Amino acid sequence: MPVMALIPALPPRQTVTANVTRALLALAIIVAVDQLTKWLVVEQMNLKQIGAIDFIPFLNFRMAWNTGVNFGLLSADDAIGRALLILFTGGISAALIIGALWAKRPLTALGLGVAAGGAIGNLIDRFTYGAVADFINMSGFGIRNPWSFNVADIAIFIGFGLLLWPERKTKAAADSSPV
Repeated sequence: MPVMALIPALPPRQTVTANVTRALLALAIIVAVDQLTKWLVVEQMNLKQIGAIDFIPFLNFRMAWNTGVNFGLLSADDAIGRALLILFTGGISAALIIGALWAKRPLTALGLGVAAGGAIGNLIDRFTYGAVADFINMSGFGIRNPWSFNVADIAIFIGFGLLLWPERKTKAAADSSPV
């Protein structure tokens, strides 16, 4: 069986163009917001030296350097491990954006772009700091949460959530569906 037979046909060109544009715009916005917040908190507020800033009982800044993936899983402290994580994250990011080519719904393309933006935001950290800069911490009211996260992590979560969001049925489609 030829490889091309395994690849599904693309939607119409207009849909592909619109969805890839959505995905790339979402990616750019997420990367910009993520990197801006990291620059403000980690560098300008000097969290990398201070270590912690308390705001309100359930929202704090706690500096955490994540050398792995989610919650430090697959931690990589050496150069080879970091290179593998960079390749893995770069590949995932590319696959998400390429996936937008086949998106049939605008919300799917948006979700792919948002998730890819989060992945690239964290990828930039690996080049900049050698680890991902996590700083948002939700502790308070006697509960100490040991994990911190960042805007890129939030974007990844929201992006994949958008992929799972059900399609809204139009009135015409709802009227024609069997009862």
